[in-house]
Amino acid sequence: MNKIRFRLLVGIMSFSLIGIIVVQLYWIVSSYRNNEEQFMYHVQQVLSNVANNIQQNEATEFYRKYNELKDSIGSSPKQSELKQYLIVERNPRTNEQIFYSNTLILEDYNLRSSLFDKNADSLKIKNFVSQRKTEIFRGNDFDRHDGGIHNNYPDEVIEKTGNLDILEQAQFEIFFKDIVSLRSIDERISNEKLQELLEAGFKQYGVNAKFDYGVYNKGLATKIKSEDFNYEEESSYSVSILGDNEGKNKYQLYVNFPDKSKYLFSSLLGISFLSLLFTIVIIAAYLNAINQLIKQKQISEIKTDFINNMTHEFKTPIATINLALDAIKNPKVIGNPEMVARYLQMIRDENKRMHAQVENVLRISKLEKREFDVEKETMDVHEIIEAAVEHVDLIVQDKGGEINLHLDARRSDVLGNDFHFTSVIVNILDNAIKYSKDRPIIDVYTENVKDFILIKVQDQGVGMSKNAQKRIFDKFYREHTGDLHNVKGHGLGLAYVLQIVENHNSQVYVESEKGKGSTFIIKMPLIN
Repeated sequence: MNKIRFRLLVGIMSFSLIGIIVVQLYWIVSSYRNNEEQFMYHVQQVLSNVANNIQQNEATEFYRKYNELKDSIGSSPKQSELKQYLIVERNPRTNEQIFYSNTLILEDYNLRSSLFDKNADSLKIKNFVSQRKTEIFRGNDFDRHDGGIHNNYPDEVIEKTGNLDILEQAQFEIFFKDIVSLRSIDERISNEKLQELLEAGFKQYGVNAKFDYGVYNKGLATKIKSEDFNYEEESSYSVSILGDNEGKNKYQLYVNFPDKSKYLFSSLLGISFLSLLFTIVIIAAYLNAINQLIKQKQISEIKTDFINNMTHEFKTPIATINLALDAIKNPKVIGNPEMVARYLQMIRDENKRMHAQVENVLRISKLEKREFDVEKETMDVHEIIEAAVEHVDLIVQDKGGEINLHLDARRSDVLGNDFHFTSVIVNILDNAIKYSKDRPIIDVYTENVKDFILIKVQDQGVGMSKNAQKRIFDKFYREHTGDLHNVKGHGLGLAYVLQIVENHNSQVYVESEKGKGSTFIIKMPLIN
């Protein structure tokens, strides 16, 4: 995958992921706003209903006491006739005549007004009464004299008496509002009743959020309010209550919802949680996919470097072997046993070198698959270090370097495999030699820390970056060495070190600083 395609793919995936997150957030915000609008509509409906209920309850109570007082009067009221209406209807088919009369009478009551006005002795209350009569004449002849009907009696008479609803209602409402408007708010409505009305209203509309209420008179707080009520202009819902005859409302009912946001979001909590969960899963999958793509790209590059290095590692011994074989064929050489023995030894050495490379690759593969059996027995770490130093001593001397041993650990017996652990120390020493610019100066230390032995291999080489320190034990990984073009290898040595050390229930890590060398540290448990 080339860089342009890789970047394009990452860009498309990133854009799609951001789009999904934006859509999810937009949906949650839209749902919250819809809930808020519905909540506001329900609250306003409840407040409007409560305002009407307060007015109606007050009127009902007043009217009940008014009727009780009116019924308690012993004498008949004074009556005066106001108007009389007469309507005549005739059925042409049956010749039936219907006379309908309606007489409007005004009744005056003198009531004790302790209920309505505490300072007055009596109160005149007027009441309208309607007396209705219907006369039905069935026949053909009617005598009419002076606009009247004589010598004929109706065949049927229907009489009704009752209050005139519209007039009475209008009169009562004016009378009622004038009286109650003089009362204080706590005489007209109680905290308990208002709380009950609000709770019933909100329950009816499914609004289960905690609320506080307060009644204000021309901007000033009254006694009718809940304990925790605080007026907030932006978040308070309001409605006018207890209006007078002129349509003026001096009282305003306010309602607050302290946990409004929490309540509105609670209905979205489940679906929001699922949305967030799936979004996190998508993000995790996306990041993992990007990480895998980057790793695959790096592995591809590392494998390419590995193949190139291995090719170089095999190419040199193969070329050497071919040259040695050609030399042996030479009649001058074949007759010289010393020359033949020298070239045969060269062929043998190069063959061992190739065999060692193949074995190294196979060994790493088996270790990763847990198919490599490492037999362990008691061994002395100091002896292992000294044997490893002997393996690389000629190389160090050839480069004019030196290896200094500081074996200060008093206890050095561990459980391990001497062959593989020797290879571990050799690989670390070989790594120190390769990455030394001039003559390699290497110090090897041992010390005891509780029930462990620490082995430190310190060089004065080129050091490594922080990123390289994290990946130095990865298979096939090799840090770029800049101008050190003579550093050979295929990135398997330290991977092998890690596998063997972990197989011995031990730890290995590196401390390094660019340009100041590196220190490899192995921590192994001692035999108790």
